[in-house]
Amino acid sequence: MAVMTALPRYRDQGRPFMSFVYGIAAHKVADAHRGTARNRQDPTADMPDFASSEQGPEDHALLGESSRRVQELLDSLSPEQREILILRVIEGVSAAEAAEIVGSTAGAVRVAQHRALAKLKKSMGRVGEIDG
Repeated sequence: MAVMTALPRYRDQGRPFMSFVYGIAAHKVADAHRGTARNRQDPTADMPDFASSEQGPEDHALLGESSRRVQELLDSLSPEQREILILRVIEGVSAAEAAEIVGSTAGAVRVAQHRALAKLKKSMGRVGEIDG
């Protein structure tokens, strides 16, 4: 149909008539592909009743970045500070229990924990200054 519509505009320019027809056909195919790309009415699977609670790729990336940053911060501490901080903050043991585990006194454990947290706070502040 498109060839018949375009026929009055055809001028013999020394090329075969079929190249004129193929040109029209190529444009029609391109138009059809563009049309299907724009058509958002294709049926899809049923919409879920609620949002998925599964983590998406963004959540995994953020979790990986957070884990990497926490590990970097812990690595900035001395092994003793790191052990005390993990025992006290992550595992939730008392200062006396941590002192018994590391072979120290409860007071020394509290001081080491305080210094470790201050060092982490200072390190995190520097990161904020660089990124901010």
